[in-house]
Amino acid sequence: MQALFDVINAVCEKIQVISDLFWDFPTNLSWYANIPILGNFSLAIILLIGSGIYFTCSLKFIQVRKFKEGLRILKNSKATAIGITPLAAFFLSTAMRVGPGNILGVTGAISVGGPGALFWMWVSAFFGMATAYTESTLAQIFKEKKGNEYLGGLAFYGKRLLKGSVTVGIVLSIIYIIYALLCFPAQGFNTISAVGQIAETLTGKTIPTNSSLYWISFVVLIAIAIAVSFGGIKKLTKLTDLLVPVMAVIYVATVVVLIVVNFDRIPWFFYAVFTEAFKPEAVFGGAFGIALVQGVKRGLMSNEAGQGTMTMAAAAADSAHPCTQGCVQSIGVFLDTMVICTLTGFVVIMGRVWQTDAANAWFDLGKLPKYLASATELAPGTAFNTIVSLLISLCFGLFAFTCLLGFISFAEICANRISTNKAFINFIRVLCLVVISFGVLTSIAGMDLSALWNLSDFANILIAYCNIPLLYLGFKYVKRATAHFDKNDGTPFTSEIAGTSVPVWDEKAKK
Repeated sequence: MQALFDVINAVCEKIQVISDLFWDFPTNLSWYANIPILGNFSLAIILLIGSGIYFTCSLKFIQVRKFKEGLRILKNSKATAIGITPLAAFFLSTAMRVGPGNILGVTGAISVGGPGALFWMWVSAFFGMATAYTESTLAQIFKEKKGNEYLGGLAFYGKRLLKGSVTVGIVLSIIYIIYALLCFPAQGFNTISAVGQIAETLTGKTIPTNSSLYWISFVVLIAIAIAVSFGGIKKLTKLTDLLVPVMAVIYVATVVVLIVVNFDRIPWFFYAVFTEAFKPEAVFGGAFGIALVQGVKRGLMSNEAGQGTMTMAAAAADSAHPCTQGCVQSIGVFLDTMVICTLTGFVVIMGRVWQTDAANAWFDLGKLPKYLASATELAPGTAFNTIVSLLISLCFGLFAFTCLLGFISFAEICANRISTNKAFINFIRVLCLVVISFGVLTSIAGMDLSALWNLSDFANILIAYCNIPLLYLGFKYVKRATAHFDKNDGTPFTSEIAGTSVPVWDEKAKK
């Protein structure tokens, strides 16, 4: 078993080299790195933030103008016979968007790039809201109807934008499945690790990772994944409608209490974030570029704006207009980064463990223990420490679990895009379960496969490079839809307004 894990780690390390090349190019070339200011910006960052700025300006700061409209849409969501409600789509995308990265990603970004990394997360998220609006609106414009469900997203609008190429649809579907498979091991590992952490907190004892608790949890996890994810997107949303509000409220409430009882540290928090955004302390690398890259990279891992990975959830909604779900998904980025990630940042930064005598030990810890150590530093008293650790571990497990379910469901949608052959669909289902099982088994075997995150890093930037060019190709349709949405004259959205064939919307207009 050890030999197998060594091989996996070695493969992950090789993939990390490729991932770093995608993320860092051309800042890893000395002639470019020496260019003042520009030399700190990699192609990935220029593409991600630059696209967000372009969409923001072109759409006249749509994320600000239509923020209240998005909230109104969520508030007034009603049951529908076809597809799912905008609120259900929001919960589904949030179930995947608010994942372990909201804790591990933020903690990792700050521990490498310093408090200033959080500032760059905010910047990327603000402009990323416009990107999320663009890709979600595009998904709605080109969605398709299948029975009583709507299907759409990256593979669907990619096919339409590239002259209806079946090959393009298949390739993009394969890329998403690969993306999901690369993310599965870390999520499986995190889900089971959280179960163990909760049990240890409750019992006060160290529980061996190969104990019956872990094996039983493994079986239950796979059983739930099969029962829920293979039951269709409506069945999945019934669970996410329940879990997302619960995990969000628990996490927000827990961290807000920690912030309130340490109210005197809040001014220092903002001072650290804004001053170190441009000049980090030497202990964090001391370079502006490090804080910038960490903020954008981990921000993308968390809110996924520009990746196209949330577009399937957006397309599934029965919306009154394509732009309404764009507004909703924009709020999803706000919730993920401006709220959840910021709360995590409060704990890590206000904890100031790296400034104490235990700094060396803190830097050597894994990301979750780093976060728990910071939370413990803020918690007033031993009893409260236990409660905080329990609640955070519970939320961490739910974050990972809901991500798993979403990935499985969307991977199956993409598989159906490739072929509806039952044997092929079952093969993809089994493959998903096998890869998830690998992540779980690494936890049971007591292995620290931190390199699994390397796979997620690579998957994130790979799919972003595939999606963003498509957003530019389809942006003219988004602008037409937005102009019609802004006019709000009561006329339905149709092919004539879109400037291209949109059968679903033409059918909707006739009813």
